[in-house]
Amino acid sequence: MENVRFDNKLSVAGLSFQPLYKQVAEYIKQLIVERRWNPGDMLPSEFKLAEELNVSQGTVRKALNQLTDSKILTRRQGVGTFVSEHTAQDALFRFFPLQQDGKGPELPKAELLEVDKLAFNKVIFSALKLTEKDSVVRLLRRRILNNEFCIVEEVYLPESLFPNLLECEDIPHTLYHFYQTNFNQTVHKTTDSIKAIIASKEDAKHLSIKAGDPILQVSRVTLSIEQKVIEYRVSRCRTDQYHYQVELD
Repeated sequence: MENVRFDNKLSVAGLSFQPLYKQVAEYIKQLIVERRWNPGDMLPSEFKLAEELNVSQGTVRKALNQLTDSKILTRRQGVGTFVSEHTAQDALFRFFPLQQDGKGPELPKAELLEVDKLAFNKVIFSALKLTEKDSVVRLLRRRILNNEFCIVEEVYLPESLFPNLLECEDIPHTLYHFYQTNFNQTVHKTTDSIKAIIASKEDAKHLSIKAGDPILQVSRVTLSIEQKVIEYRVSRCRTDQYHYQVELD
């Protein structure tokens, strides 16, 4: 981390009207976006950051606390402060709320069925905040728990943010770690909309259920730490042996 340089960005227009600790937090976040620190890297000490940015150590601590609260950073007691990394464990407890009845959380496997470009679709392009001139890549996958297909999902991604995705030979189960390490797109926030629907013939085929069976449809909009929409996902979930569990604190 000795190579990280701190140019004076705290006076950038739009930051100077914010409290100083928020200016520091925004600047550190921008350094992360620019890959000055990679996921899993440890930041310099509070003292070093304060010295480089010419602010008090208390201001830096407050900025780091804000970034930790928003899960951009992770603090390890007695070790240091790290750029958050989307590990499989993190994905399980933050981003995968479907559970089998009577069992605890379990990270599913995924079977990739199709990867292709999507023709213009007003709903999907609008969710991604794109225009007809833009290009979208679609992933069709089935998720597997306890050797049983439980979810069929369509994942829509702006091709401009995920270049050459169509040529990727190995797309892993945990997409958010893949986005972060391969495309520098860090998932920061997701918003899920849940609706009860009935299974179509296509859903029934993918999930080994009957057409007309009740299922849950979960529409998810995913934002990066830059607050850009980087993913729109529609998941259709079995409900016969599964439930959608969310814990709030």
